[in-house]
Amino acid sequence: MKISVESEKIIKAVKKLDGIEIVLENADDAKEGIDLILRKAGLLKGDNYGKLNVKVTSFQQYETSAVDYKIVFLLEFLFEDDISPDRRVSAIKELQEYFDKV
Repeated sequence: MKISVESEKIIKAVKKLDGIEIVLENADDAKEGIDLILRKAGLLKGDNYGKLNVKVTSFQQYETSAVDYKIVFLLEFLFEDDISPDRRVSAIKELQEYFDKV
């Protein structure tokens, strides 16, 4: 399963949790930010986080022209095979709801 998250939401979440304003130049930077968020926000408690790997890739989303764009990160959730679909959806929904609040 995959979701997309704008770079600004990751930056705001890390600022809120750790008090630092990070710069996201690439997918590696975003992966570090996502790891900080998952660790600090108490998201994906219990067994879900231990059995989850998040793969991060980036792309540019053009709003109105080639110079007006946002960097968006695609988060791919790689769960172990024994995690039920309901738990997968629950974990992803929890993270999405957190980003909606930021």
